[in-house]
Amino acid sequence: MRVVIDTSVIVAGLRSRLGASNRLLTAIAHRRVRPLVTTAVFLEYEAVLLRAEQRLATGMSEADVSGFLAALAAAAEPVEISFRWRPQLRDPADELMLEAAVNGRAAAIVTHNLTDFSPAAPRFSVRVLTPSLLLNELSKR
Repeated sequence: MRVVIDTSVIVAGLRSRLGASNRLLTAIAHRRVRPLVTTAVFLEYEAVLLRAEQRLATGMSEADVSGFLAALAAAAEPVEISFRWRPQLRDPADELMLEAAVNGRAAAIVTHNLTDFSPAAPRFSVRVLTPSLLLNELSKR
């Protein structure tokens, strides 16, 4: 399944090994999920994960973050932005995710912030799922 993964899901997956977000990262590592990324989305992941408070919470060094991002990049499918659809959402960081999903023809945006994406995603026929909903769908395949 080809999806765009919101930064909040990446962060949650690295902060806790117990939740659906971490299981989603494992599904990516096992090639059951294919993340779609644009350069802007990937740079957002990097900027957030390299913040001192995030590294403290995850216990990751800068080298660990770089290694994680390299593995994520290897598993990801790059998306080029052909059309910009802004503004559609309140948060500019969310716009990056929506543009990646629309231009990459993603099956869904995976996020913990369903209400932030709900106003615009249906206009572009993009579903918005939590990590647990996505994993539930994968288990039925």
